[in-house]
Amino acid sequence: MAAKQITQETFDEVVQENIVEFGLEPEEALNEAVQQFESQGVDLSNIVKEAPNPTSENGQEQNHAILQTLDSLQKAIVDSDSSEMDELLGSFAEQCRRELAVRYLAGRKGAYAAVLAAGRLACEDRCSLLKALEALSALTDGQPDLLDASGQELLLQVLQGSRDAADLTFVAIRCVRHACLKHEQNRQDLVRGGVLPLLAGAIVQHGDRANVVREACSGLRIMTFDDDIRVPFGHAHDHAKMIVSDHDGLRILIEAAKAFTDDCSVLSEICATLGRLAVRNEFCQEIVDLGGLNFMVALLADCIDHQELVKQVLSAIRAIAGNDDVKDAIVNVGGTDLIVLAMSRHLASPQVCEQSCAALCMLALRKPENCSVIMEGGGALAALQAMKTHPREVAVQKQACMLIRNLVSRTRDFSQPILEMGAEDLISEARAAHRDCDDIAKAALRDLGCKVELRELWTGQKGGLAH
Repeated sequence: MAAKQITQETFDEVVQENIVEFGLEPEEALNEAVQQFESQGVDLSNIVKEAPNPTSENGQEQNHAILQTLDSLQKAIVDSDSSEMDELLGSFAEQCRRELAVRYLAGRKGAYAAVLAAGRLACEDRCSLLKALEALSALTDGQPDLLDASGQELLLQVLQGSRDAADLTFVAIRCVRHACLKHEQNRQDLVRGGVLPLLAGAIVQHGDRANVVREACSGLRIMTFDDDIRVPFGHAHDHAKMIVSDHDGLRILIEAAKAFTDDCSVLSEICATLGRLAVRNEFCQEIVDLGGLNFMVALLADCIDHQELVKQVLSAIRAIAGNDDVKDAIVNVGGTDLIVLAMSRHLASPQVCEQSCAALCMLALRKPENCSVIMEGGGALAALQAMKTHPREVAVQKQACMLIRNLVSRTRDFSQPILEMGAEDLISEARAAHRDCDDIAKAALRDLGCKVELRELWTGQKGGLAH
């Protein structure tokens, strides 16, 4: 059942009542209100929980610092007071970064229109425009619905007209990223407006600026997401295809990596983005042809201790291994040994274990020769160790079961060695603990030659389901 919701006004009224009716101090009144609502199962995640100013006499709204700042900003915009506006935009952005509840309250009280108006007024002044974009970025973080056609137009204008300005480009791309996360319509509108070549171009134009390259990679990647539950299907695949085919995205990313050999955060973003773009057989092959596979294998070898980077490299290798020829290329350059080493080194990380098992699973699929290499390199044992280490992580259990199944489905000789490693008990435990694992665990047990109880859910007889 969904949690109950209340408005900011309702919450503030209860806090005020606790002060006036029960004589509590502001901080006590606030804590009492929080406890009261939480005990009733109310979700307070979008509520600003601030103790009111005891000297206040003009109602509740002014007690919230963000609304005071917004009120002053709106007046400065009306008066076209640029110096006051810059200072207030900075303060507003800082307050918005504190928490989503503050941004949510500001958004409800007209902050988007004010910040957009400030941005339009500041178009000729780079410093003021930067302040407005920073405020817009902070406000839209977690609130992509706020962006409208005017806001999209402003962002595209800035990216188009300020290509040489790294600071403006960086903040404008961050606004794009916030506006497109979990918002399919904004993605489609901005892509139609020409944002993809601007994002790719920013990587080329500012290839020596880590923050811009990181942000632009993230922006491109979000265009390939399908994360808006409000739409039945999105254009994720189309956008990925456009980035690669129309805007040379793969070459741009792989070239960009050469400038950041020691910056794991940038390399992580590049690998994560490459993985999202490997949506077609020929794109996977192109990544190899451009040197992307050698680059990723070298990263695994050289940066094996950097957990986040390892996770993203494994995810990218998993993606390009969708191509059968690339599977062989990965194995031929020693990729399997490095994947097993990464899983062993980061056994405590469920994400690394999941991606390692998934990558090996792809390499083993329809490839008996690769299965032999994985077995010899200790891949099955490492996967079972991951299952043992993370019994509650359904994603780890599922990928490990799929790997085991792929290893034995065409090479039954591996069944006995894998069973001697304790596979049957671990897979049975996964099946019992996680409903999502049931089918794949059952298939793995069957292909291992274990006896699997098959429940007959439907007998075909009148009267309903048989239990």
